Amino acid sequence: MARESLASKQERAREIEARLYDYYGPGEPSLDYENPFTLTVAVVLSAQCTDAAVNKVTPALFAAYPDPYAMAQANVADVEEIIHSLGFFRSKAKNLVALAQTLVSEFDGQVPADIDLMQKLPGVGRKTANCVMCEAFKQPQGIAVDTHVFRIVHRLKLAGPTADTAQKTEDVLLKVFPRSDWLFVNHQLVHFGREFCRARNPRCAECILGDICPTRGQWE
Repeated sequence: MARESLASKQERAREIEARLYDYYGPGEPSLDYENPFTLTVAVVLSAQCTDAAVNKVTPALFAAYPDPYAMAQANVADVEEIIHSLGFFRSKAKNLVALAQTLVSEFDGQVPADIDLMQKLPGVGRKTANCVMCEAFKQPQGIAVDTHVFRIVHRLKLAGPTADTAQKTEDVLLKVFPRSDWLFVNHQLVHFGREFCRARNPRCAECILGDICPTRGQWE
């Protein structure tokens, strides 16, 4: 099979985005939050666990530590107790306290609206920074590549086999999707991945992208 040109992938991406927008609109975040700080904390907590599980612990967490100044003074063991139902809760608790301390000492208690500066915060990688930039600040500087996005764009062959990491996959997607789509394409693909293009038992026969998916039926 001939290698697909970038122009062809961009054309398919426009059709994919148009259908996702028709079905999901701009997409809604699954994590509950009130401001850039609480969103950053929630996204850090969401690693290796479900958003629903995070939403169960964050009310108590934010009641105890509503802002970076409060969390910076927290005892790590107390944070562990609140989030102990989540995977890797010990390392996450340590990171959250250090994250808050860094915000207080280096950023005047404010989450920086810059993807590179944000990644200086303990526990914050590029995926988290992308999520916060898009959702809290509405200033997309990239596309967050989580497990859903990685799986889907490879099944759709928007990214090829050489894009074998989240960073390489994001690099491809930034060329395929126009910047105007970066703000909400992650939310849409996550919803799509949960409803149709699931890791197990995907609903290929009912899929809204089925007729333009190069691998339709291969994952059932």
